[in-house]
Amino acid sequence: MKRLRITVDGTPYDVTVEEIETAPAPAPAAPRTASAAPRPAPAAPSVAAAAPVPAAPAAPGAVLSPLAGTTVSVAVAVGQSVAAGEPLMVLEAMKMNTDIRAPQAGTVTAINVAPGATVTEGQVLLILS
Repeated sequence: MKRLRITVDGTPYDVTVEEIETAPAPAPAAPRTASAAPRPAPAAPSVAAAAPVPAAPAAPGAVLSPLAGTTVSVAVAVGQSVAAGEPLMVLEAMKMNTDIRAPQAGTVTAINVAPGATVTEGQVLLILS
C-alpha cells in the first residue's frame, strides 16, 4: 500500500493506493480451438476512498463555517460586542442563504472573510473572545 497526497482545487486529500504486482509475462499459449473457454477479465485494483485532510484545531472562540459557500454579508465589525444567537454573517450555498449566529456572547476580535469570499466547511470565519 502506498499513501499519497492529492490536491484538487486547492484541497489536499490523503489517499491509500494498493500496488498490484505485475506477474511475469505468460508463456506463449497453444493455439486456441473453438471449444476453448475465454479467460476471465482481470480484477480492477481497489483504491481507498479519498478523505479530506483534517483541519488543525480551531482557536478558542473561533466561529467555523458549517458549509462550503460564498460570504454574502458580514453584520459585525472587529471590536463589536455580540450576544449569543446574534447574526454575524450570511453564507450562500446552492442558492440558499444561511445565517451564521454567535455561539456565545463575546467581542469580535478578528474577521477572516469579506463579502464575496468563498469559504470551505470548517474554515474559521471570525473569532470571538
